Amino acid sequence: MHISPIIRPAEASEISALAQLWHAGWQDAHAAVLPAALARLRTLQSFAERLQDMLPTVRVVGDLGAPIGFCAVKHDELDQLFVAPEGRGAGVAAALVADAERRLAADGVTTAWLACAIGNHRAARFYEKCGWTLAGTVINRLDTIEGPFDLEIWRYEKTLLPAA
Repeated sequence: MHISPIIRPAEASEISALAQLWHAGWQDAHAAVLPAALARLRTLQSFAERLQDMLPTVRVVGDLGAPIGFCAVKHDELDQLFVAPEGRGAGVAAALVADAERRLAADGVTTAWLACAIGNHRAARFYEKCGWTLAGTVINRLDTIEGPFDLEIWRYEKTLLPAA
């Protein structure tokens, strides 16, 4: 069933709930395909700290304190997208991606990009369905609690139309 999700800015009071959603979603999507050394660094606390820093760019679907999905942008990147199992297949992720694309276009971005974990075929199929194109395999430098972590990823890109 598709719904028309209401997308709103995240609030500081939701950091704990968002960190739990992100941690669970990250484990579900990435634990089997990414290095164990990175998984060890992706603790619930690390997600909460990262959310604190990126909060102004985070948009959410779900009731206050009970998010079922979120998306963040950073410069020209769709930086994070996670949807809880109960929101999958309901149009939540597509609505969040479309919102991120509009925000990036409004900031003057003409070519947006996102990182997809190599081996995360479910996400790759979804991005392609949303009009994103695999641009190649690149090294992405991730921030972790122990410093930078270089990870080979699939880089997806999409040409955005200027904001009206």
